Amino acid sequence: MTRTPHLLDLPHHDGSSVHVPAGTPALGDTVPVRVRVPHASGAGRVWLRTVRDGEPRLVEALPDGGTDGEAVFAADVVVHNPVVPYRFLLESPGGYRWLDGRGVHDRDVSDAGSFRLSTHAPAPDWLADGPVYQIFPDRFARSAAASSRPLPDWAAPAAWDDEPAGTGVLAGTQLYGGDLDGIVDHLDHLAALGVGTVYLTPVFPGRSNHRYDASSFDHVDPLLGGDAAYARLSAAVHARGMRLMGDITTNHTGQDHEWFRRALADPASPEHGMYVWAEPGGPDVATTPAGEGYAAWLGFGSLPKLDWSSPQTWRRMVTGDDAPIGRYLRAPFDLDGWRVDVANMTGRWGSDDRTHAVARELRAAVVQDAPHGALIAEHFHDATDDLLAGGWHANMNYTGFTRPAWSWLAVDGSPVAAHGLPVAGARRPAGAMVATMREFGASVPWSVTARQWNLLGSHDTPRLRTVVGSAQAAEVAAALLFTYPGTPVVFAGDEVGATGDNGEHARTTMAWDQGARGGGSRWDAATLDVYRRLSAVRRASPALSDGGMRWAVVADDAVVFLRETPTERVLVVLARAPWQGAVLPGRLLAPGATPERLYGDVPVTAGPGGLAIPGDGPGVGVHRLA
Repeated sequence: MTRTPHLLDLPHHDGSSVHVPAGTPALGDTVPVRVRVPHASGAGRVWLRTVRDGEPRLVEALPDGGTDGEAVFAADVVVHNPVVPYRFLLESPGGYRWLDGRGVHDRDVSDAGSFRLSTHAPAPDWLADGPVYQIFPDRFARSAAASSRPLPDWAAPAAWDDEPAGTGVLAGTQLYGGDLDGIVDHLDHLAALGVGTVYLTPVFPGRSNHRYDASSFDHVDPLLGGDAAYARLSAAVHARGMRLMGDITTNHTGQDHEWFRRALADPASPEHGMYVWAEPGGPDVATTPAGEGYAAWLGFGSLPKLDWSSPQTWRRMVTGDDAPIGRYLRAPFDLDGWRVDVANMTGRWGSDDRTHAVARELRAAVVQDAPHGALIAEHFHDATDDLLAGGWHANMNYTGFTRPAWSWLAVDGSPVAAHGLPVAGARRPAGAMVATMREFGASVPWSVTARQWNLLGSHDTPRLRTVVGSAQAAEVAAALLFTYPGTPVVFAGDEVGATGDNGEHARTTMAWDQGARGGGSRWDAATLDVYRRLSAVRRASPALSDGGMRWAVVADDAVVFLRETPTERVLVVLARAPWQGAVLPGRLLAPGATPERLYGDVPVTAGPGGLAIPGDGPGVGVHRLA
């Protein structure tokens, strides 16, 4: 059988500590960067190309050691601008090639894929401590007190085992009664999963089960137990060494919000100026009973848009003494940061674009009250420009991880729509997945890539198990999640094989009764074991938590990549189906060492010809090489 060729004869660089000194540079610093050039690549000389004040500069990189198989070259990047793009020019037989974040090119390329050094501080290191676990509070667990609370007029009560509605009015009004003390009751489950951060979707009162239509930011919804329950949850989470992040809407409030009610009642009120008013009939414009037009999220009248040109909006949301951004970061809630809903639309309307200013001020407010706090954006498409501006620490990485992972692992003929698109998802070869991941990863500094929130699904998407169709494919997906650069995010229920056709239908309850019995139709104990083991492997490996990324093999049905720090090298093999296998250079293995299997059933064997990887699949293999 012909083995799949590997990519390790190509020059390589990434922003990890193998190639760039750790730490955040300041303006005026000189940062040495290193590039690895295998002898088999044929490259003789190397130049570093930077862009300073809009003008390209070239300086020759000098030899800086290496191994029997590859040379290392180094050059200095002068940090003259807040974000400095750079790439490498390689003198090669027959001409020249470029190396940037998307790979090696036998042609000229734009600066879009260049590596970047950023002077903006990265997300806090604690995001690498373990997976982020996303909880939709109404569907996670009910405490003993839940049944005694009166239901609001908008709610349609549901039994815990009822199937969630995927469409229609019920999708937003079904209320299962999950609450915050119910989460406290099940923190053992999170601890066993190795969770580092608990992230809750909104806890403010609203007129829906999702609560993105807040009627107030001044208190926690009594249906969830109120302020006292939120404080109890925070104390319990922190007592276990975990972090707690909240979810807030900066683009809009609910139509029933006290601010919007005052704005409607009195056009001369300060609150009236806090919202975007527009001509009725325009795009994304709703109409008040009095006939006044106002901007609303995607035109939904229940979600009126905030106007960030108003000083009142800034004071009420961010800068005021009791503004929610800072208030919930302080005692007794002590949140460790925010995930910001609809971050990509915040501050944007027509010719006005205050998004970057809002994001920077939000970050400043977060770190003022929580010096090691995190600020994460929700941005469903290309967040590149927004992630370069020093505001959001990272993004929910739907485009750079979720959709490409789905495209490779989706079951053939799946009717599940591609996330955010009106068409069914397509099953594509691994080359398409890798190209997409590299394109989006190359668009931001490594300091952002290393903390991006990677996810296989969320409360806004179909469930992973429905997308990929089998436990085997779900295991491959989970292995990719826990071994890829960034922060793995798990939506509650994915770890036990939950299913769902769309975002609303996927908001299933946790079948705790089945879990207590060891499994059932809604609790896959084998999948839970997969998640627990992969989480433990990642936490115990510096390379998987914080190492660089080097693609080694990209076949239609399999990928192999390396995660590396200066002290550890881990090889990851992921196959969705049987493939041809590959042989990698023996120099990857430490002298006298043998591959140490950390997880999975795909072996790696060291021999005279190199490291042999069989074409087994579907399957996973995670091996420490050095």
